[in-house]
Amino acid sequence: MSATALIRLVAAASVIAMGLATSGCTTAREAEARANAANNSAVTCPVEVNSTATGAVRIGWQAIPSANLLVKDKGWIEACLPNVTVTWIKFDSGADVVQGFGSGSVDLSTLGSSPATKALSAPLNVDMQIVWIDDVIGTAESLVAKDPGIKTLTDLRGHTIAVPFGSTSHFSLLMALKEAGLTPGTDVKLINLSPDKMLAAWNGSQVDAAWVWDPVLSELVAHGHIITSSQVTAKQGNPTFDLQGATRTFVQANQGFLDTWTAIQDHAVGELTGGDAKAAAQSVSVQLGSTPEAVLAQFPGYTYPRAKRQAELLADLPEQLLATGKFLATQGEVDSVSELSKYQAGIYSASIEKAAK
Repeated sequence: MSATALIRLVAAASVIAMGLATSGCTTAREAEARANAANNSAVTCPVEVNSTATGAVRIGWQAIPSANLLVKDKGWIEACLPNVTVTWIKFDSGADVVQGFGSGSVDLSTLGSSPATKALSAPLNVDMQIVWIDDVIGTAESLVAKDPGIKTLTDLRGHTIAVPFGSTSHFSLLMALKEAGLTPGTDVKLINLSPDKMLAAWNGSQVDAAWVWDPVLSELVAHGHIITSSQVTAKQGNPTFDLQGATRTFVQANQGFLDTWTAIQDHAVGELTGGDAKAAAQSVSVQLGSTPEAVLAQFPGYTYPRAKRQAELLADLPEQLLATGKFLATQGEVDSVSELSKYQAGIYSASIEKAAK
């Protein structure tokens, strides 16, 4: 989306109430969310219940096997924040989330480190903050080739690669191509496809390879083979993350909500990594429309940090966002790189620090 289009969207959304503190009349979506919350009345909150927070929150999610989907499936936000109306909105990519922030249609959502960097850089300059790290991406985002004869990146010369533009996979692909000495548009053709559209293109003749995440990744691997992954690009000094971001307006107005939300996320990570991973996989599989066995096999492709570890990761994250921005600028993905202070200001760590104690 161009800067002009984004500005128009923001202007058009100026009448939309932002965050819990500014929510007003009840919409049909909010009514449905209240009904869902009533259905979750029997759910036990795993942290201290917060009855003080009120209003409505629009939470975006993506089909990524994470603790966030465990939270969604269990109904823990609804149970722990009983006076808050929660609406869940599905997004296909981080680029869509950034547009949602710009248009004022979502308050809090999953997005990758690459789209988060783009959001915090020109021309978008979205006023958002990172509030949680879902995971450090490893083999869960990989490059799959269809032809058995294609074994390395250089073998893809002259071929077409599908990837969701603006995503962490896109960033990792660009870094991998640079490392292999291949130029997008000259040596290889890149096409922009969201994960839900990749399977049709894969089954046809439109693409020869794709860099994507689970659960689509696993479906492609069944008819192809992995060449490289985001774990490799991370070891080369270019890590990528799945994050939770929120508009600054929402963060400033709803810090009590975020304290409870963060405690819930931290509990969920503990369940996924140190508790009953099979039970967690069962819940996540419901949200992904997959099987518990498939989801359980996907978990090792990510590193899921608890709040105490996140406090350490957040200290280095601004520098990593800056490095990501510099590379994206060389690819024409951003107009200019922000100052380090802009990326530092794009992180809200207070709730994580409370959860880590």
